Amino acid sequence: MSTNEHDRPHNSALWMPKRRARFEVGPASYTAPGPHEIVVRARAVAVNLVDAMAGPAYRVVVPWLRYPAIIGSDVAGNVVEVGSSVTGFAPGDRVLGHAMALEKSQNRAAEGAYQQYVVLMEHMVSAIPESLPFEQASVVPLTLSTAATGMFQQDHLGLHLPTAAPDRQDAVVLVWGAATGVGMNATQLAKNAGYDVVATASPRTAEEVRSLGADAVIDRTATDAVEQLVRLIGDRTLAGTMAIGRGSLPPCIAVAERTTGTRRVASSQPDPASRIRGRLAARRGVHVSYIWGGTLKDNEVGPAVYRDFLPGALASGVFRAEPKARIVGDGLAALPDALAQVRSGGLSAEKIVVAL
Repeated sequence: MSTNEHDRPHNSALWMPKRRARFEVGPASYTAPGPHEIVVRARAVAVNLVDAMAGPAYRVVVPWLRYPAIIGSDVAGNVVEVGSSVTGFAPGDRVLGHAMALEKSQNRAAEGAYQQYVVLMEHMVSAIPESLPFEQASVVPLTLSTAATGMFQQDHLGLHLPTAAPDRQDAVVLVWGAATGVGMNATQLAKNAGYDVVATASPRTAEEVRSLGADAVIDRTATDAVEQLVRLIGDRTLAGTMAIGRGSLPPCIAVAERTTGTRRVASSQPDPASRIRGRLAARRGVHVSYIWGGTLKDNEVGPAVYRDFLPGALASGVFRAEPKARIVGDGLAALPDALAQVRSGGLSAEKIVVAL
């Protein structure tokens, strides 16, 4: 279904005019969807660390980004228009979606989340139940995609995909950093794929991690955390490890070395130091891979998670939209302050959200 050209709404966005320039709110073109795309009226957007990078950092992390740019990955809202080949969505549907403006293969302002009307790939969108507020739904996309990429892509852990009624796997998944946004999603995905989950978190967030399905939670700051994890896993198969957050990779490699299983570790920190550690670990038989959370759009994992699993899982309650949304403002003009809050750090088991 298409909207008549004369009836298309006026759009506005938070623009990054150039690499070192300040953000500016201004008009933006309304972009009609391609055959396999949908347009969503954003009702809430969330802020990730990659969005909050200082200007020069974009040259390192996303050197291909074209300016002026509209960034942002996390959006929830209502469908307003669908492409000619779209059959799963209709105008008015409540959805969340992973916006792909930062991906090298996409790299266009129309696909940035920080605007009123966002173009999304059909297979990276999920329906959400009426009971789920847009603000809470918006926390999901990038952290879910990052977790799913690391856990299910064949070049990472290659685990069984999540389903509504998973077969129990006789194996364990380790999630180091389970109270992070990626960790909360990874824990739930692993449980819904049939695995036992051993996790690390701080004592303050341990109970919340257990409520998401973790079978055991170890204090990540404990001096004997590796020893505790090795004992907990015992002679069971360690199907894979998610190393999430700064400092997570060395202990995860140590656990993988001392347990039985695939010896695969997927790291969310693709920095130079981590890559050196990964090369050293390879000499000891541990395979370390580095996650980029948008790659699942190009393989079977994207539709398996967003189309086949997430809508029913959110509706039934077997998957929760986590972490908790901290709403810090309303409207595009509130986003620069929201980005500054993320840069300043200090968040734990929360994600900054702006209502639109």
